[in-house]
Amino acid sequence: MKRMKNSISRRSVGVVMLTGVAMLCGARSLAADPPSEPVRPWIGITSTVKDGAVVSTSTYARAVRRSGGVPVIIPVMKDESTQAEYLRRLDGLVVIGGGDIPPEAYGEEPHPTVKVMPRDRWEWERRLIRHWLDSDKPLLGICLGAQMTNVVSGGSLVQDIPSQVGDKVVHRKDGTAPPAAGGTARHEVTIERDSRLHRILAVERTEVLSCHHQSIKRVGKGLRVVARSDDGVVEALEMPGERWGLLLQWHPERMAQPHCRAVFGALVSAARAVKE
Repeated sequence: MKRMKNSISRRSVGVVMLTGVAMLCGARSLAADPPSEPVRPWIGITSTVKDGAVVSTSTYARAVRRSGGVPVIIPVMKDESTQAEYLRRLDGLVVIGGGDIPPEAYGEEPHPTVKVMPRDRWEWERRLIRHWLDSDKPLLGICLGAQMTNVVSGGSLVQDIPSQVGDKVVHRKDGTAPPAAGGTARHEVTIERDSRLHRILAVERTEVLSCHHQSIKRVGKGLRVVARSDDGVVEALEMPGERWGLLLQWHPERMAQPHCRAVFGALVSAARAVKE
């Protein structure tokens, strides 16, 4: 009986020792684990329609991915329930460039230079933007995307910069070519010091890459002008206060990486904060 007790005692000690070693090894293993990666928010990227195909230039998706987000291309559709799912599931939104907004949307007759965007895209995207603005999620509007957000917010547009403002600054190289076809122009903009854009780029003046013949005229409700080119054309708007919203007339996705990552990185950070 005594021998059995000693045996049990030795076994117990052995179990305790093994358990301690296992716990120690486990602690070392946990300590050696690499830190978890930051949350990668899902960023929706709008698209247009061409010959029945969904079209969204890959530079937008690459900019989102390089900045730590997961790019999700949003097709143009008519299904409101699908749009509601995008609104619910996405953490941030990029509204991309394209053709011109129908001038009747802001109560004007079309200028001869206007080339209206696909009607299906306008109908789908204006609803998407309107509902998105009711959320607390971040939005980045680029070129047409900035103009659309302004119009949906009750603003209006200069329909043709060369004929209605002048040619002191060239905003689009040949007046017709989209960015992908080499229609971009380079010019400088001045940024308001007390703006979110200034905090993002850390400069008061910078050269940008643009491709637009229209611009903001009447500023929409809840938006503020934060950058202009030397001819007075509005080049950037933002949403004041805590809500993250930035609308740029230029194309940060096509610019050098420091500029591109500053803009898209700020969007992804804002989307990550909402997601967490």
